[in-house]
Amino acid sequence: MANEEITSILKDLEKCNSAFTELREIFLANVVMLSEIPAPTFEERERVNFLLDRFSDSNLINTSTDEYGNALGIIPGTDETKNIVLTAGIDSSVDTRTDHSVSVSSQKITGAAVRDNTIGLAALTILHNLLDKLDIKLKSNLILMGASQSVGNGSLGGLRFFLSNIKQPIKAGICIEGKSLGEFSHRSIGMMKCEVIYNAQSNYKKKSSGRIGAIETLSEIISRMREIPIPSKPSTSICFSSIESGSEYDTETTDEGILRFELRSESVDMVKTLKYEIQDLIAEVSSNYGVDVKMNVVGQRNQGGIPFTHPITTIAREIMEAMNIKYSVVPSTSGLSAFVDNNIPAITVALTNETEKERNLTEIEIEPLSDGLKLLLALILSIDRREFDGP
Repeated sequence: MANEEITSILKDLEKCNSAFTELREIFLANVVMLSEIPAPTFEERERVNFLLDRFSDSNLINTSTDEYGNALGIIPGTDETKNIVLTAGIDSSVDTRTDHSVSVSSQKITGAAVRDNTIGLAALTILHNLLDKLDIKLKSNLILMGASQSVGNGSLGGLRFFLSNIKQPIKAGICIEGKSLGEFSHRSIGMMKCEVIYNAQSNYKKKSSGRIGAIETLSEIISRMREIPIPSKPSTSICFSSIESGSEYDTETTDEGILRFELRSESVDMVKTLKYEIQDLIAEVSSNYGVDVKMNVVGQRNQGGIPFTHPITTIAREIMEAMNIKYSVVPSTSGLSAFVDNNIPAITVALTNETEKERNLTEIEIEPLSDGLKLLLALILSIDRREFDGP
């Protein structure tokens, strides 16, 4: 896109900051309320209902859910043959036992569940109002979507279902995330979510202090996994997510346990190689200790995406350069994979900055949000005004 076109789009958005200021309290209130509604994967209904109510308040059309419980609404354009999908995950990795309360200061939003993309969802709730205040009309329909089953064992189930079944052509997709302003993704890395499940058998091997339990066994598996050589190219990692076992003191061993981790790589073949290597070492540990330890794959995302030189990627870089936002390209583990699987060009963008604090709390910066929303609107306008020849 020529520089003069970017300049023209940003000129159309020069009042974006003042428009957001008018909507700021509504936006922050929606962040708080969304964050305080527990929404573990497969139990998102209450948060879905809240989002649908906000879509209705913003006069979106066709507000509804589908068979997978996605929250949907449309900002109509002038050309019904053109559609852009904007999506943010609606479920949360924060369990119901965690305190979901949120605090808001003049500069930050703090809470346990704000990291699970309530910022992206809140952006969807005010998008129509922003466009109205800026008097912007689009050719494309904007399909706004709170995607269910997006994290954990959900494995992007809601977004995959929607994209596989929608009848209208999709011009492009934008995945909206809370962190970090300037980061964007145009390619999805290969990822496999796995669980290692420990169940004791009757034929335990004995030690002087008693039999081997789940905690010791899973700890050895982690130690053995950390010894696996991991290549730097293609970029590859094993990310340990959680380990659960035991419930109290004065218990010599535990008979059940679960270890969760992700395999990530820019190479699908490397993900498969790691999977088989880990399965072999788990089988060895299981045999040595005489216990039942099995690995299950609970979710998988394919590698792929648009090239760095694709018009959407070029647009994003040029917009951020014009806005003096320092950008960086990061591999995506977001909903981008679902667009890749359906041959739809898509990008993931972030709206603000996020910091992980102690006790699983997350701090979200408020000030950068005006630039983040301006960036999102500029990207929407740019995609709306261009034609693409396939993904």
